[in-house]
Amino acid sequence: MPVVTVQQGPRGSELTRALVARITDAFVDVYKIPADTVQVWVHEVPPDSWGVGGRLKADR
Repeated sequence: MPVVTVQQGPRGSELTRALVARITDAFVDVYKIPADTVQVWVHEVPPDSWGVGGRLKADR
């Protein structure tokens, strides 16, 4: 059973739903496995807890 973890900044529910569906579809297409065996975990990280280039995303 594949488990995929996505770490990203906050997104809306519609975008997250679409992402989960496409990731699941990719595993179904490539691995020929049932969709209900694919788990996708989305971890949304707030901008004040995520740094890029030595600075918090919240400060950009």
